[in-house]
Order: sequence, then structure tokens, then C-alpha cells
Amino acid sequence: MNTRRQLGEFLQIRRSRLRPEDVGVATYGDRRRVPGLRREELALLAGVSSSYYSRLEQGQAANASPEVLDALASALRLDDAERRHLHDLAAGGRRRTASPRPAPERVTPATRQLVAALGDVPVVVLGRRGDVLAWNPPGHALYAGHLAPDRRLTNMARLVFLDAHTRDLYADWPAKARGVVATLRTTAGRHPDDPPLAALIGELSVKSPEFAAMWADHRVKTGGDAVYEMRHPLVGAIHVTQQTLRTADDQAVVVATTEPGSPSHAAMTLLVHGTATRSMQPTG
Repeated sequence: MNTRRQLGEFLQIRRSRLRPEDVGVATYGDRRRVPGLRREELALLAGVSSSYYSRLEQGQAANASPEVLDALASALRLDDAERRHLHDLAAGGRRRTASPRPAPERVTPATRQLVAALGDVPVVVLGRRGDVLAWNPPGHALYAGHLAPDRRLTNMARLVFLDAHTRDLYADWPAKARGVVATLRTTAGRHPDDPPLAALIGELSVKSPEFAAMWADHRVKTGGDAVYEMRHPLVGAIHVTQQTLRTADDQAVVVATTEPGSPSHAAMTLLVHGTATRSMQPTG
């Protein structure tokens, strides 16, 4: 991926979202031709030259120092996740040699032990590109019960954007979709030299206009738990809290929980028990 271009687009979009009155810039009633701050106004707030900042947005400048990046992040009022993303993009632009093709991602024995220890709680282990590396039976039943349990070639981003069942699974599908794109955008900043990731983004951009529009928005994952209303075809509505645990090798262990004593908890219990019952039935 062209990280200099990505850096420039990220800066431009964040600049366009800042209104002059948000940062104390006087406009004196003049007519403005661009949304948000002008380049020279942002450069002044960050304490850098207007020409240098313009080159950054145009993808023509490299080796921005951490101090300059922090100044830009403060001027743009970036949160911690966006600030880290800005530094990741700048670091990617400084790389001179191509990185080796990334090794296949595998689940470690420790992560498998964690999944087993969580028992009847739905769990999915995702690689950095959203590939399903492992799931327990409740996790499979909750997120992809319409697919065969063999999770090979299953990718959560593809499911969310290209699979009709998964789209119907989320009452607020756009919120889920934005979360998926924000996670991929963050990953792209950390791993700019990842051909499978670039191929996935290209595929989704071609096959899903909605993905392409959300990708152009340059939002990054801010962290925290995500709460979704899911409309499961077997047990109905479930309000699920998705908590994500990060492993040392940047895999995501996604754990789905419900509020104890709630109708959602009862529905989840029914789904889990139904999954266990079906797995015990003879297959012929």
C-alpha cells in the first residue's frame, strides 16, 4: 500500500472535519471554498510551515519527525487510536525495503486453552485481517451457523459485507460494518506491506460500494467493547456485548456475552444448549 498517500488522505479528511470555530480560528466572515480548516490554518496551529504540510497531504514528504506528527495530532484533535494510526502511517512511509511475505497466522496452544476455558461462551479467534483462525461451537452457532463448522477461508469482513445472512444478523448493520472497516484501516496502518491484506481491501472495494465508501472515510478502531442487537434466525433478538482480547501476536479473541438474567441471556443459553444437543446427535 502507498502509505504516503494514505497519510495524506488521513490528514486531509481529519482537517476537513475541523471547523474554524472549533479551534479558535477567526474567519472574519470570509467565504470558504473548502470544508473545515484550510491547509495553512492547520499548519499554523501545528507550528509547521504551510508548504511542508501541503507536501505531507500530497504524499510528497517523508521522514516526518515524531514531534511534528504529535503536533499535527494535537492540532487535529486526534484521539489516542488516531494518533497511533498517524504514527503508523508515517513509519510505513519511511520503510525503504520490501518486507517478506507474512507467515500464515496460527493459533497458539495458549490461545486454544483460553478458548476451551471459556466453555459455553461464544468465542471466535480472528487474525489481523479478520480471518477466522478458530471458534468454539457456540461461537460458530452465533456468528456463522449457516456455514459449515470448518472455518477455513472464512473471513469476518467478507461475511459482513458480502454475505446476506450476516447482514441480516445485525439490527444496525451499518454500525457493525463501520467497526469492521475501522479495524481493517487500523491494521493497514500497522502492516502496510501485507499483500493478502491489500488484496482483501481491493476485493471488498470492488464488490461492495458500501465498503468502498466507508474505507474512504479513514476511520480507525478506537477500542472498547461493542454492543450489538443481533437477530438470530434460531433464537430471535439478542443484545450481545463483544469484548476483544488481544494476544501477543496481534490476534483478536472475540468473546460474546449477555446480561445475566436478561431475555438475551435466555436466548443465548437456548442457542448454546441447542448447539450442544445437535453436536451429540449421530450423523449417520
